[in-house]
Amino acid sequence: MPACTWPGTSELMQEYHDGEWGKPSKGDDRYLFEMLSLEGAQAGLSWITILKKREAYKEAFHDFDIAACANLSDDDLESIRTGYEIVRNKLKIKSVRTNAQAVQRIQDEFGSFSEFLWSYVDHTPIIHTPEKDSDVLTDDALSKRLSKDLKKRGFTFVGPVIIYTYMQAVGMIDDHLVGCPAKMVE
Repeated sequence: MPACTWPGTSELMQEYHDGEWGKPSKGDDRYLFEMLSLEGAQAGLSWITILKKREAYKEAFHDFDIAACANLSDDDLESIRTGYEIVRNKLKIKSVRTNAQAVQRIQDEFGSFSEFLWSYVDHTPIIHTPEKDSDVLTDDALSKRLSKDLKKRGFTFVGPVIIYTYMQAVGMIDDHLVGCPAKMVE
């Protein structure tokens, strides 16, 4: 059967595609925060770079425990920047703390980060039917709207393209190619 071509021949990318990408992730605020953090770190880089560093990110950021990340000091962030094999961009590293604090505010307001995010798609994944890679969008009106809301709530590294890839990653949008075994059925 035809499958998505973006994983290429990388075993790590193929495992991510087959086991994680596009699978609806509801109710797990920690995982949703992890993926938001990793998507922000990926900005301007290839996804394989982030996947290879994922374990270091988990170690550096306490497995993306939201409360622990929200309480990181400036010294903690500098130690993470110099002591772990992650993308060393200071603003991207600081965004983990900033976004953890914003997630906490959303949890207080909506009960969970998951509830807030999934309300944007009426708690049901949007299933697109791309037949080739060039049919897959890089952003849309929904990612622009969610990006704007997140920025208003204090998040950083949440532009419309990052948010679109994030929504794909956590299964809010299914952009698996038509015929891909991992495609959801409507």
